Amino acid sequence: MIEGYLCFFVITSLVNAIVSFILAVFVIFTGYKKRLARYLFYFCGSVALWSFPYFLWQISSTSEYAFFWSRMLMFGAVFTSLSYLHLVIVFLGKDKERFYRVVLSIFYLFSLLWVVLNATTNLFVVGVEPRSFFPFWPIPGPFFIPFLSAFAGHVLYATYLLAVAYRKAKGNKRKQIKLMLFGNLIAFIGGATNYPLWFHINIAPWGNIAVALYAIITVYSIMRYKFLDLRVVMAELFTGIILVIFFGDVFLSRSVPELGFRLLALVVMGLFSFVLVKSVRLEVDRREEVTQLAKSLERANIQLQQLDEQKTEFLSIASHQLRTPLSILKGYIELLKDGAFGKPTKKMVATLADMDETNERLVKLVDDFLDITRIEQGRTLFVFDMHSMNNLITSVVAELRDRAIAAEFSLSWVPPKGIDEVYMDDEKIRHVVFNFVDNAIKYGLKGTINVMFEKKDGGYVVSVKDNGIGFMKEDQVNFFYKFYRGKNVQGTNVNGTGLGIYVCRKFVETHNGYVWASSPGLGKGSEFGFYLPGGVKKRKEVLDGVTKVTSKASPVG
Repeated sequence: MIEGYLCFFVITSLVNAIVSFILAVFVIFTGYKKRLARYLFYFCGSVALWSFPYFLWQISSTSEYAFFWSRMLMFGAVFTSLSYLHLVIVFLGKDKERFYRVVLSIFYLFSLLWVVLNATTNLFVVGVEPRSFFPFWPIPGPFFIPFLSAFAGHVLYATYLLAVAYRKAKGNKRKQIKLMLFGNLIAFIGGATNYPLWFHINIAPWGNIAVALYAIITVYSIMRYKFLDLRVVMAELFTGIILVIFFGDVFLSRSVPELGFRLLALVVMGLFSFVLVKSVRLEVDRREEVTQLAKSLERANIQLQQLDEQKTEFLSIASHQLRTPLSILKGYIELLKDGAFGKPTKKMVATLADMDETNERLVKLVDDFLDITRIEQGRTLFVFDMHSMNNLITSVVAELRDRAIAAEFSLSWVPPKGIDEVYMDDEKIRHVVFNFVDNAIKYGLKGTINVMFEKKDGGYVVSVKDNGIGFMKEDQVNFFYKFYRGKNVQGTNVNGTGLGIYVCRKFVETHNGYVWASSPGLGKGSEFGFYLPGGVKKRKEVLDGVTKVTSKASPVG
């Protein structure tokens, strides 16, 4: 019966040693570059350094061997609790605080002192003698009690830190701490049963198996909650098992050629295993990097959206505040020009005309800002009905003809026959046509501006062509974005903000159409146009899903 009990204790110590060693090896090959993984390796290595001499001490056949191995196990025992405390401090992110660095430094200095004393004196283990089920059990020296006090202090302090962190933690972090607390409880309470026999208390180390159980719980926490990546661990485990099988197969060789062949197979499998594990590790690292980048981009995107909303709100408020004084100023300028406050002189009339022109530019700019804020806030009202596109373009050309003549342009517009009415919001489409023709006058180089309206691809196309300054391919892509001005007009005296054609694009897209710009190159003219689908269809609410769209027309073919 005694031999059976002893066999149980021997097996449990061997299990502790093997499990902690395997875990340490996993950490080395899986995530040693990670700071937390390194301290997990130190802890597992300390447990293994304690467990293997423990096993060898129990199977010793003489008192000399038993005494030697009982002293050797103290090297691992000294650092087991301290390495666990260090692991907990790193896991909780406290290792960068000066207080914890000082505390750990003091603890390590005392531990190194105890290691030296254990190697050179009998202050920890005096000798061995029979106890309970064991033929050789260590006799404690005068430094054994201080060692146990430090051991308990490390464990209790680590438990305290975990308990405090548990109350504040959330999600996976909370689950990790919970597992560590549970493993800590059963491991060190179970491990404490190793020490009563040192003081002639007849309690055998039945709880020693809990140390292996703690290692298993740690492995589970690593796999389940991603201390290390499960895919890498499983790849290493698989290749490790294969290599062990191949290695064992070498010893079954019956001839030299067979031995050479199996050694070659072992080497090839070793290289394959190395490449496989390395590729898995690289893939995992890349996925982690991509995940982190995705999270960073998501946070940045949310911040940008918030800033964009704040900007839109600011523009809305500022534009409304500016619109009122500009309208009042326009009214007073008109009164002054009409002589309401006395007949103006010719010089005053010229000055008032300049003031009125400047005021009109500001009014247009504010209107563009208001259009943008309404679009982006989903407050733009679209009223669709059947309207004459020919009449719309004719009115725009008539309005801009004097300006074109003053700039030495001629406007060419011939209403086509057979097509006229289009289902649209005439106010918004008039804004688009006006903007395109007005830009052709602003940025042209004299000559003819052609305005065309035709039926194409089941819908309607309106285009404005000029022989002006033209633009490059890079401008073509960006023209219809906010605040973009082509490189061809940068540095000129032409006033512009890049907002007008952005608003045009939004208006046309709400009609389920699209805009475009094209040019053969600088100095070769350009074409701006838009396409509207034919027939009466339900208009897509494209502006944040809340743009108000109404219809007065009945469906037509």
